[in-house]
Amino acid sequence: MKKLILVFFLIIAVSSFAQEAEENPYAWKTSVEASLSMTQAAYSDNWTGGEVGSIVWASNLHGIAQKQLSDLWKWENDLKLAFGQTHNQNKETKQWSEPDKSTDKIRFDSILKLTLNSLVDPYAAFVLESQWYDASFADKNLYFSPLELTESAGASRTWYEKGTERFATRLGFGLRQYFVKVYDPGTEETTTETANDGGIEFVADYMEKVNESLSYTSKLTLFQALFYSESDADTEDLWKSLDMAWENILTARVTKIVQVSLAWELVYDEQQSNAGQFKETLALGVGWVF
Repeated sequence: MKKLILVFFLIIAVSSFAQEAEENPYAWKTSVEASLSMTQAAYSDNWTGGEVGSIVWASNLHGIAQKQLSDLWKWENDLKLAFGQTHNQNKETKQWSEPDKSTDKIRFDSILKLTLNSLVDPYAAFVLESQWYDASFADKNLYFSPLELTESAGASRTWYEKGTERFATRLGFGLRQYFVKVYDPGTEETTTETANDGGIEFVADYMEKVNESLSYTSKLTLFQALFYSESDADTEDLWKSLDMAWENILTARVTKIVQVSLAWELVYDEQQSNAGQFKETLALGVGWVF
């Protein structure tokens, strides 16, 4: 419940900055979408059939803030937050077990562009990726782990932009730093393991409002490492493979506040798994657009 309250406070804090851009070309252009979905089931003690009670909830927030700082400089920010849990009732004792995570994501992109109005625009970018906590250990939650930071610079191009609808790509050289917390149940000590690499990065962002009730957002990230700080320990040279992350969100509004969202993500990283990892979430709940 504390985490749910924290997510709501974040929604309120971010949405408080959402405002319509005025005619002034240097005004902030902001957009915030927030949603909360929940599924609940309960049964009496004498219910036959073996079903047990459950509660599944998920919250999402997507905020965009852009500003043309001057004729030459443009600042773009993109924030994505997600968190959800599943609560199940024990079949025998009818007691509620500790909740399990169903979704968990933190991603923040900040890009500074030199708008030359030419074929491409130089850029410098910073990306933070993490999660609220790592639940891999049974008796301890490791907050904001793993944490990945990326700094990159190169050339970007906005192929199409109209309001919040846009298609933009960027290609450059990037540096990544990894921070992973590890817990030892025997000593009850938590240590942090670090690593870093560098290479070529490509990012494509696509956002489209199909109609008044249907919108689609997609982000494709490719990274080809050229060096890795722990290459001596990676005897199979898995770090040399191409990393890919493809995120997609399709949102349909049934009414002004009721919406259906379908999110799916495909990740390929040979250092984590030799096969692609896939995640899909379908949710019906309430949503707000600011």
